Amino acid sequence: MKLIVTGANGQLGRDLVRTLGERHEVHGFGRQELDITSPEACRRVLEEIRPDVILHAAAYTAVDRAETEEEEAYRVNADGSRNLAVATERIGAKLCFISTDYVFDGGSSTPYREYDNTNPQGVYGKSKRAGEQLVQTLCSKYFIVRTSWVFGVHGANFVKTMLKLGPEKGTLKVVSDQIGSPTYTVDLCLFLEQLVATERYGIYHASNTGVCSWYEFASTIFEEAGLSVDVHPCTTEEFPRPAKRPPFSVMEHLAIRSNGLQDLRPWREALRDFLRELGTASP
Repeated sequence: MKLIVTGANGQLGRDLVRTLGERHEVHGFGRQELDITSPEACRRVLEEIRPDVILHAAAYTAVDRAETEEEEAYRVNADGSRNLAVATERIGAKLCFISTDYVFDGGSSTPYREYDNTNPQGVYGKSKRAGEQLVQTLCSKYFIVRTSWVFGVHGANFVKTMLKLGPEKGTLKVVSDQIGSPTYTVDLCLFLEQLVATERYGIYHASNTGVCSWYEFASTIFEEAGLSVDVHPCTTEEFPRPAKRPPFSVMEHLAIRSNGLQDLRPWREALRDFLRELGTASP
């Protein structure tokens, strides 16, 4: 396959270029190389390379800052996705849009299915949902992949933060009333590679399997890393943030199973491999 990866300098994008580049012709574009908010730039790049698939991982992801930068969040997550969808349709390629658990309000007590009603609460989630809708409207061959709690070697994430703060402070408070599923970038990349080779278009939920709270996740990180850190559970109210987080963002992987695709492995197993990768990665 010939692929374009947008957001190629991001946490997921860098692993997509590295992992898929071993087996496919991959063209990675960061913000400097491809401004997705420009319809002309999107059209020019796609017509020049004529890829089979566009893996659209570029996004405005500053969840809290989005509350005061609404226009910028929509410009990237909605308008940028529209521009790519139009350019993709012109060349007859497939578009895979990476979305988020934030499109749900978190009020459910059972895992969200792919076609459950969305109800994003913050600007970030609303702008990503707008991107989903534009892709669905403007592109005939699309995959929308919602993921959650992503961690990888590149960029900032919860696992890296815990590994830094734990030894520094010795004692930490971590919220225990937000429930979800962690996702290792490498596992998500391998799933996306499997998915985009098919013509089973639609919406997918993809995270490592299993469920935990942020508190349980932190405790497991220290346990697996062999660190002695005193972790205490606390409530979301004790750590108020500008943007509301979904208290329950567990997603059912119904579409993966019904389409006969291979699901992602359990998150704790993925975490072990990530810690090993982190230990051998260059700074």
